[in-house]
Amino acid sequence: MSTTVHQSITKIRRDYNSWVANETMEDYALRFAPRSFRKWSEFQVASTAFGSTSFLVLEAIGGFLSLHYGFTNAFWAIIIVGLIIFIISFPISYYAARYSIDIDLLTRSAGFGYFGSTLTSLIYASFTFTLFALEASIMSQAIELYFAIPIAWAHLISAIIVIPLVTFGITTISRLQLWTQPLWLLLLFIPYFAVITREPEALLTAKAYFGIAASGQGFNWLLFGSATTIAFSMVAQIGEQVDFLRFMPEKNATNRFRWWTATIVAGPGWIVFGVARQLGGAMLAHLAINKGVSLAHAHEPTQMYFVAYSTLIDNADIALGITTLFVIISQIKINVTNAYAGSLAWSNFFSRITHSHPGRVIWLIFNVSIALLLMEFGVFGALEKVLGLFSNITIAWISVVAAELLINKPLGLSPKIIEFKRAYLPDLNPVGLIATFLASLISILTYLGLFGDYAQAFSAFISLGLAFILTPSIACFTSYRHYLARARHYKHEIVQRQCCICENSFEHEDIAFCPAYQGSICSLCCTLDARCLDQCKPGARLNDYLENFAEYLLPKQMRLEAKLRLLRFTLLFVFLSTLTSIFICIIYYQDLLIAETYPPSFDLLFENFIKVYSSLLVFIGLCTWWLVLNGESRQVAHEEMAKQTQRLLMEIEQHKITDAKLQQAMQAADNANSAKSRFLSNMSHEIRTPLNCIVGYSHILHKDPLIPEHRLEAVEILKRSGEHLSSLIEDILDIAGIEARKFDLRYEPLNFPEFIDHLVSIYSALSEDKGLLFRCQIADPLPQKIRGDEKRIRQVLINLLNNAVKFTSTGEIVLRINYRSEVATFQIIDSGEGIETQNIEEIFLPFIRLSQSTGNAVDGSGLGLTISKILTELMGGELTVSSEKGKGSIFTVRLLLPNLKDVIDIPEEENIVGFQGKTRKILVVDDQYEQRNLIVSLLGPLGFHVENSESGEQCLSKVPDFMPDLILLDLAMSGLCGIETARQLREQNYRMPIIVLSANAYPSDRQAAIKAGSNDFLSKPLKMQDLLSKLKLHLSLNWIYQGNKTHQSIITTTAPMIIPPPNIINDLIQFVRIGDLLGLKQELNELIKSDSGYQAFALRIRTLATEFRIGEIKKILNVQNDTH
Repeated sequence: MSTTVHQSITKIRRDYNSWVANETMEDYALRFAPRSFRKWSEFQVASTAFGSTSFLVLEAIGGFLSLHYGFTNAFWAIIIVGLIIFIISFPISYYAARYSIDIDLLTRSAGFGYFGSTLTSLIYASFTFTLFALEASIMSQAIELYFAIPIAWAHLISAIIVIPLVTFGITTISRLQLWTQPLWLLLLFIPYFAVITREPEALLTAKAYFGIAASGQGFNWLLFGSATTIAFSMVAQIGEQVDFLRFMPEKNATNRFRWWTATIVAGPGWIVFGVARQLGGAMLAHLAINKGVSLAHAHEPTQMYFVAYSTLIDNADIALGITTLFVIISQIKINVTNAYAGSLAWSNFFSRITHSHPGRVIWLIFNVSIALLLMEFGVFGALEKVLGLFSNITIAWISVVAAELLINKPLGLSPKIIEFKRAYLPDLNPVGLIATFLASLISILTYLGLFGDYAQAFSAFISLGLAFILTPSIACFTSYRHYLARARHYKHEIVQRQCCICENSFEHEDIAFCPAYQGSICSLCCTLDARCLDQCKPGARLNDYLENFAEYLLPKQMRLEAKLRLLRFTLLFVFLSTLTSIFICIIYYQDLLIAETYPPSFDLLFENFIKVYSSLLVFIGLCTWWLVLNGESRQVAHEEMAKQTQRLLMEIEQHKITDAKLQQAMQAADNANSAKSRFLSNMSHEIRTPLNCIVGYSHILHKDPLIPEHRLEAVEILKRSGEHLSSLIEDILDIAGIEARKFDLRYEPLNFPEFIDHLVSIYSALSEDKGLLFRCQIADPLPQKIRGDEKRIRQVLINLLNNAVKFTSTGEIVLRINYRSEVATFQIIDSGEGIETQNIEEIFLPFIRLSQSTGNAVDGSGLGLTISKILTELMGGELTVSSEKGKGSIFTVRLLLPNLKDVIDIPEEENIVGFQGKTRKILVVDDQYEQRNLIVSLLGPLGFHVENSESGEQCLSKVPDFMPDLILLDLAMSGLCGIETARQLREQNYRMPIIVLSANAYPSDRQAAIKAGSNDFLSKPLKMQDLLSKLKLHLSLNWIYQGNKTHQSIITTTAPMIIPPPNIINDLIQFVRIGDLLGLKQELNELIKSDSGYQAFALRIRTLATEFRIGEIKKILNVQNDTH
């Protein structure tokens, strides 16, 4: 039978994800923008997105194309490319605004897959920091020109100023764009107005400007194609527009027109404004040339607008100041967008690679740092090559996404839904990946001149065409089976669901069902989880694809592990090498342009580039192996941990099943114990009732002066036998209580010396009958009164002493007692046969009886030691044993018995002869004549007026007339039971005490009696001392003792003592040292007989010995010895 177990979620992970899910600064990176967050109007979102078009690279591109390819070629290149970008951008903008997702999430669902879009995230991130570097470089030129500070410091200022503005995402950016929009538009249009009004000839001569190349006159296909390649580099700008369009409000019937207008203006409409500005840049570059600006700087926006403002403002400083202000505002507006988009792109890239997300702000700083590095390298000087190379890659990516949305989805070649969550996407989708890879590769090779001049010039169009051809072709071939890894669990729900990891609530677009956790999971937590191993999509994981590639591409003779390792190494090595080569080539290309005029330096620089890159390849290879092997080790450890966890969870599940069965068995055992308890209760009741008569009447006979002297011993034996039988009944009930886990301890004051003396008197006789010597050794002074459960302590010690007598044939038995820090230690030492080491642990098991050396089993049930150990532990003590075969045994009991120093001794009940005050009336209610007569015989001689009733009904009728001061009530009676009798008595407003006297002594009986209205409870067989104690308590009696004296504390005065000679003192000391108190008493008796003058001394020592106050005896004898 298979057992389904679920992965547990640790609190650390939950807190971490909750922290990352805080959208104060995250701005819903890596996820769908929920309706609750989209609080801005269509105009605000459109204004924010439109503000991103403020970048002056547009003018720089227009001026660059006009200067290098001629105005005619630049004009048509800008117009045609603008039209194509508008068409491509339209479906991307629509889907992003409708489904509220950024460009990365849109790419995932548009034919790239979950991990496939990682590559496009890297491309997009590269676009953002490249454009950031270009825009910040323009700003740095303005700052350097106006403030005359080093360009390096200008770069630093241009980069760092953006970070605090982007930290809080669209909330801050929307306000910035809204506040700066009017001023920026004003500063943008003023120079064009000035040129049109002050320099109208610039417009007339711009078309006639043929550019640098001689072939720039008129239209030239090669120059047109080369110009389009650079103009296409801005196609990725739609990604930044989309990053804001995802916050558009939901489209409905009331905002339909506003929604479409805002989507078009802020989406594809940006290029319309961009085309106009590129053409304006071409015109301003021509004007700058006419005003004497050098060709190398004429396409720089700062120079362009400075010349334009100079036509309106004669003061050069003012013109330069306004130009600087305009450039700074423009570049801040675009660079907050570049930095924001870059932080989203890097978040998407690294979260999928590392399953970790430190926060969008961290990647913001990372993106700005890379851009600053490029600025310091002088990226603006290599504008043509950087933008040309970049456009071939970005046009392939964006065109594939557009083809997927424009062609595949309408034609049914791909699912019409937009799904971006990891839980439902395959890791790789060949449609987007293969189309983008082939289109980029062929266009780059074409751009590098591999297929001739014309192909080189139109490399961007080749990339565009291949993307639109390959995307539907591959989709048709694969039958769109790679778009979804599994069916979606939640469809078109309006309700929100709670993520089982971060415990936040999300809308259905951002939630998925996770089989690993058996619950709903949000897209962010799903992205960051590294423990599930993509259980939700078997066959669609990256490792599954790699295994398939390895099986088909590599030789069959190789083991699968070796194939996978080689494939991982190759792919990672190629990726890192390509990425490194791009950055190194850009840096060296700029240096090679400078060194081109010096052939020796050029050759040396080129050779140096080959050496450096070759060395880096070795280092990259080592790092790749390290990454591959480390990844394998981590995967093996992860899989092993998952297996062990699975086994552990299965074991836990089995334990739960076992525990359920155990609970059932315990319930059955409890039911059986309850039945047994009921049986024992009934049986004990039947035994206790006659036993109460035996004990009670033996007590009466013992006090009767008419009993002959030679029969007193028989009466005493009768009394003790009854008490012993009562104790046996209690033991049986104790065993039942322990087994049923219902056991109570009764802590009461205990006369400790008397308790010990009673034990010593019993076992001295028993030992003597068996021919054994019994000695009691008391090492410390014993307190007069202690607090403990006398019955349980006696039960433990009697069991141990019985065993000692039983298992000892010759020698002695010693009861050694220590009392220190309120802890009493009892040691029962015998000289018996001892216990073998292997049997020591077994003797405490139930029903274990060890045999004597003769082979005969010793009488007993085998429960004595078991009960003794359990009772000792219940009282908070311990019972241990040490023994050696043939050398006897030592059983040690340690118990906490607090010293009660302030308790006054209660005299024995035998001395009570009556009580002070008026006669008290007592009513005895019992259905058995013997029981009623017993109470009358016990209490009548003490002066109580005792009457009886044989039933509950008779009691109820008799109480109003008799009005007893106290009722002794039996529980189990025929007719009206004791519980109901007590209840009806209380209902009749009888307020006097009711004491239940019953053989039903279970806790449940006590609780029922108290609940019915009784005041106290006494169990049968009755102890006279307990009965008198309860009467004194509830009737506030003062007892009269023999001699007509009421009880009071007796203060003893010490008479002058005659001290015996030293030889007698020494003899007494020897008895004390060996603990022979019987010998000590006999010696004292002999001392009194020899000389009555020593009587006071002897009585004092004997009193102390009776109380086992050995320490005080030692002090007296040592002191007396010292005085002689």
